[in-house]
Amino acid sequence: MLEKVVIANRGEIALRILRACHTLGIRTVAVHSTVDRNLKHVAMADESVCIGPPPSGQSYLDMPAIIAAAEVTDAQAIHPGYGFLSENADFAERVEQSGFIFIGPRAETIRLMGDKVEAIRAMKEAGVPCVPGSGGPLDDDPATNVKIAREIGYPVIVKAAGGGGGRGMRVVHTEAALVNAIATTKQEAKAAFGNDMVYMEKFLENPRHVEIQVLADGQGNAIHLGERDCSMQRRHQKVVEEAPAPGITPEARAAIGKVCVDACIRIGYRGAGTFEFLYEDGRFYFIEMNTRIQVEHPVTEMVTGIDLVREQLMIASGHTLSIRQEDVVLTGHAIECRINAEDPDTFMPSPGTIRHFHAPGGPGVRVDTHVYEGYAVPPNYDSMIGKLIVHGADREQAICRMRVALSEMVVDGIRTNIPLQQRIMRDQGFHGGGQNIHYLEKRLAERKNKTLAIG
Repeated sequence: MLEKVVIANRGEIALRILRACHTLGIRTVAVHSTVDRNLKHVAMADESVCIGPPPSGQSYLDMPAIIAAAEVTDAQAIHPGYGFLSENADFAERVEQSGFIFIGPRAETIRLMGDKVEAIRAMKEAGVPCVPGSGGPLDDDPATNVKIAREIGYPVIVKAAGGGGGRGMRVVHTEAALVNAIATTKQEAKAAFGNDMVYMEKFLENPRHVEIQVLADGQGNAIHLGERDCSMQRRHQKVVEEAPAPGITPEARAAIGKVCVDACIRIGYRGAGTFEFLYEDGRFYFIEMNTRIQVEHPVTEMVTGIDLVREQLMIASGHTLSIRQEDVVLTGHAIECRINAEDPDTFMPSPGTIRHFHAPGGPGVRVDTHVYEGYAVPPNYDSMIGKLIVHGADREQAICRMRVALSEMVVDGIRTNIPLQQRIMRDQGFHGGGQNIHYLEKRLAERKNKTLAIG
């Protein structure tokens, strides 16, 4: 078992990792920026190291500073959490070259999955269903690209090979707009990701976002832990997640899960990972693989009873998977609401000091957060300050419990999106289940237009 781990992250995920480490008897080192010295996990860690000023580029993205923190504290491994350096292949490589264990996949796997063109090619070879597309990067020949688009059928979407998180993509509805769209996306991709390679896919107009959680030990063993529905999105950012996904049959779950497990074994995957799919008309279409722990991992934990971060640590310690596929049983239904420090109507960030904080409770309620009364939410990082997760015997009970939990949650001193989450839980379309990825934005636009009309 690992003896000491550097937690190369902040906020709720850093606290989540710390708790998993301490459960296993692993000592922890918290690295933090100057503005984060009062974070809860920093106080609870066995050791802490300040790695720089508030800007991420000078702290949480500073590879030498994080590796130096591992060196001076005699740590064995580094856990990157999510975001920041978690999917940076160069960081994983430098960690391993420095003699430490990177708690995640090997650098070459991260690099493969980070290149969307190569990832799709690898998944096709592994038998994973993919969106019809160009099958590789687009060149600079307009005639060839027009021909590809005609074969795929409009609308199409042009995507940056190095993109992610909803960035570096452009939907094209007509042939007249195609050439300019490709050129513009290439320019944006070069500026944002340092890589102007783009590819083309069929644009699915009303898909759901359904993802499969996997665990693999890199020693030939892999399992899946069912699916999550993450279709409640705003600007490609997830707002609400749930497990299992409404309307997915056990047979469909087993079939797509096996495909993902087989792909993990084929590429030698190690650690926790997520296969993200668009799901439309009963069919799954692979879009990307996240080679890290996900923000929404708690809903999978609630329905399976499996601690995913603990499993990451066990795998990094060299253990083979102790869980067999037949051991994974989905029980009940779980929902997660992301709680953000932002205006619920304008979505403007709302940093500031939390004057009063009350976490909800009751059966099946879990709160993953690093905030407390008196905590000052800094303006330097992502606005998410926590996650509210509930579990129920079925989806209806889970929604009811989430309604109650949201009504109990108190975060005074800053604005939060709790009112938005309450509206979602009352929304009849959400209650029906199975809404597509555009549903929430359409509802928000309708509400805005109605408010303007009344005003």
